[in-house]
Amino acid sequence: MAAFMELRGAGLIEKDTNGDVLWTWSYPSVSAQQRDYVQLKCGLSGEQPYPAGFIFCQWRQVWYYIFRADISSAGDVGPLSKVTEVALVLMSRDFNPEKYETLCQILLRQYRQTGSPTSILEGYLSVATRGTCANDENGKFSLGDYDRRQAYAKVCLKEIIQTFGVETILIYTAMMLKKRILIYCPHHSLSQLLQYTRSVPALAWHRQNWNIVYPYVHLDESETEDLTSASHYVAGVTEASAEGRTDLYDIFVNIPNSQISIAPHAKESFAMGKLHKDIAMAMEVAGKTKELLNNLKSLASTGDDGKPSLTLETLKARKMPPATENFLFSLAACEGFVQL
Repeated sequence: MAAFMELRGAGLIEKDTNGDVLWTWSYPSVSAQQRDYVQLKCGLSGEQPYPAGFIFCQWRQVWYYIFRADISSAGDVGPLSKVTEVALVLMSRDFNPEKYETLCQILLRQYRQTGSPTSILEGYLSVATRGTCANDENGKFSLGDYDRRQAYAKVCLKEIIQTFGVETILIYTAMMLKKRILIYCPHHSLSQLLQYTRSVPALAWHRQNWNIVYPYVHLDESETEDLTSASHYVAGVTEASAEGRTDLYDIFVNIPNSQISIAPHAKESFAMGKLHKDIAMAMEVAGKTKELLNNLKSLASTGDDGKPSLTLETLKARKMPPATENFLFSLAACEGFVQL
C-alpha cells in the first residue's frame, strides 16, 4: 500500500480558443504557489511552440510530471471543441518519468473522450488505491511494471562522455564530492536537458539518489531559494545568464558549447591529480568508483560503530600528491568515513 501513496495530487490546465489559459480542475487541492509553478512549467501561456510534450521537474521535495497535448490538431475533438491545448500534471514523491508519462497518456485519452475531469479522477483513484488503471481502449497501467532502478538506469552517460571527453572527470568529481552542478541547454533543446540532468547521478550509482536532481529550473526567487536549500544537486536551466550565477553552482556545464566551467570558489576541490587523469582516460566509471571506494575502505580502520573510519593523518602517511590526498579525504567525508 505504501507504494501506492507516492501520488500527491493531479491537476488540469487548458488553453481555449480565445487564448485564455485556465486551471480547470485539481485533486485533492493545489496551492496558489503550486498553480503558478505548474503554469510556468507547462508553457501554455507562451507564444512560442513548446519543445517537449512531456516534462518532469522537482520543487519543494515534490516531483511534477506534466504532459501537454494539442487538442486542436487531433481532428475530431469531441467534447473539447473549445479547447486548443491541455496540460495534465501528476504530483508525486518518487522519481520515475516513464511511469508517470504512461499514466498521463492514459488519463488524457480518457479525458479527451469524455470531456469530464471525473474520468481522470477515476483513473487516479484506481492507481492510488489498487495500483492499477485498466481500460482496454485507452491502455493499461500497473505500478508493478515500473521499478525505480529501471528509471535510474535510463541514462545517456555515453553521450555525455562523447560531448565533454576527458573533461567529464569534472562532472564525476563533482558528483563524488557532493558538489552543486548546474547544466545549461537552450529552451528548444529541453528534452536533451532533462535527459542529461537525470543521467548525471548515475556517475555515483552506489548512492542511488535521484532526489538531488532538479531537471528544469527557472531563475526566479521561489525556485532558486528551493535550490539553495539543498547542500548539493544537479540542476538544469534554459537561461544562458545562469552562468553568471556562481552562487548557484560549483561547476557549470554548457551542453551546446561542450564546455565545463569551475566557479572561482571551487577551484581547489577540482585540482586534478594522476588519479583523476587515470579515471578520465578510462572513464569506466562504475568499475573505477567501486575500486576507489574499496581502496578507501582498505585504508580506513573500523570505528566504534562498526563503520569505516579514516583520518587525514592516515592519508598523509601514504605521501600522496596534494590533489589526490585532498580528493580522497573529501570523498571519504562524503561517504561517511570521516568522523566529524
